[in-house]
Amino acid sequence: MKSLLRSILHALPAAALLVAVAGAQDATPSPRELAAQLSSSIQDGSSVLRVKMEINAASGGGKTVLQIQVKSLRSKNSTDLIYQILWPKERKGESFLLHKSAGRAPSGTLFTPPAAMLPVTAAKIKDGVFSSDLAYEDLVENFFAWEKQASVGSEVINRVPCQILESKPGKGDDTGYSQVRSWIDTKLMVTMRVEKYKGAGKLAKRIDTTRVSKDDTGKWIGSSFSLQRPGQNSTTAIEGSNSKHGMTFSATDFTPEALRTLK
Repeated sequence: MKSLLRSILHALPAAALLVAVAGAQDATPSPRELAAQLSSSIQDGSSVLRVKMEINAASGGGKTVLQIQVKSLRSKNSTDLIYQILWPKERKGESFLLHKSAGRAPSGTLFTPPAAMLPVTAAKIKDGVFSSDLAYEDLVENFFAWEKQASVGSEVINRVPCQILESKPGKGDDTGYSQVRSWIDTKLMVTMRVEKYKGAGKLAKRIDTTRVSKDDTGKWIGSSFSLQRPGQNSTTAIEGSNSKHGMTFSATDFTPEALRTLK
């Protein structure tokens, strides 16, 4: 549950789709300390989780519900992810692979059974995952590791007092966003809201945490999310479950050929 949702909130990110740090803090950390703790929690090693994604298309386009398996391998220097649709039956096996090294642009591969494989290009990285409001870049981007971190106030979100952290990229940070604001519950160290901006302060995406729970390691995390893009009528809801950490992956588990196999 943790890895996807942490990548979305970077969710959940996390990822992510999810962001959490074990243990309450005695005092509110500085912006750089807070960002460092959240960044470290995203780098949670190897994991597998199940995700339910509900996509409500714009202009009465209907609702799509997907069950997805996510495999993650995250460290300080790199992120590898595989997303595979388990259900519905007619879309089973649709999948993608993403890789990102620190300071480099992400790359990846898209797979549509039985044989079609396409690269995740620089233009494609901004597209929605499985036609949702969640972009490929949202899954591999860790904005808590960006060069510039600042506290810009506080606000209560869903009756939870939050510190607002503003993250801005430095010269070595490859991103399509100009800044990200995160509303952090500093007691549980859970991100309750994320706003991502393009250009000169234009809000591109808002991600709200709708449920907080403990993952399989006992850490508090955001486990359900709602995503919206201002000016768009579509919405995406994400719910994580059945997380397992400390998995053993082989050298071939995060390769394009691995997309052909659903384990």
